[in-house]
Amino acid sequence: METTTDETAAEDARTEEAAPQEAATGDGTARDAATGGASGADAEADADADATTDAEAAGPSGVGQGAGAVVSVALGIVSLTGSWTGTVAAARETLVGQLRTSSTASVSQQIKEVYGDAWHTTALWAGLFALVALVTGAVVLVRPAFGAPGRPQAPWIKSVAWAGVALGVIGLLLAVLKYSDALLGLPPAS
Repeated sequence: METTTDETAAEDARTEEAAPQEAATGDGTARDAATGGASGADAEADADADATTDAEAAGPSGVGQGAGAVVSVALGIVSLTGSWTGTVAAARETLVGQLRTSSTASVSQQIKEVYGDAWHTTALWAGLFALVALVTGAVVLVRPAFGAPGRPQAPWIKSVAWAGVALGVIGLLLAVLKYSDALLGLPPAS
C-alpha cells in the first residue's frame, strides 16, 4: 500500500511543478484541462470573428450588381418584344381615337386617330423600357468606380450588363424609328 501512496504523491508533486512552468511558457494544456476546454471555445470564437472581419474587409459580394445586370437585360428584351403596359396603353388610345373621330371624318384622319396614335403609344412605352434598360446597364458598368477600390467586378456581371446596354440601345433606336414613322409607318389613305 505504501508504494501506491508514494506514487500518487510523486505524481502530485510533478503536476504542481509543471503548472508554474506551463503558465510561464504559455502552454495551455493544463489550463484547458482545468477549465474544461474553455480556451478551445474561445479559439473558435476568435476564428469566427476573424472570418467575419475578413468577409467584411473583402467588401460587397456583387449580388446587387448581378441583379441589376439581369434586370437590364430583361428590360431590354421587354422593349423589343412589347409589354403588357404598352399593349393596354395602345388599346386605350385606340378606344379614345374611336370616340374622338366622327363618322364624317376623312379616312386619313380616322387612320391617324384610331391606329396611328396607338402605334405611337406602343413606341413610347417600348422606348421607355429601352431607356431604363440602358441606364440600368450603364449604372452597373460604372458602379465599380464608386465602390470598393481594388475589388474587380465579376466578368459575368460585365457581360450581362453590356448585353443590357446593347438591348437598350437597339430598343431605343427601334422605338424612335417607330414613333417617327420611319419604320412601319401608317399606310397612305388613298
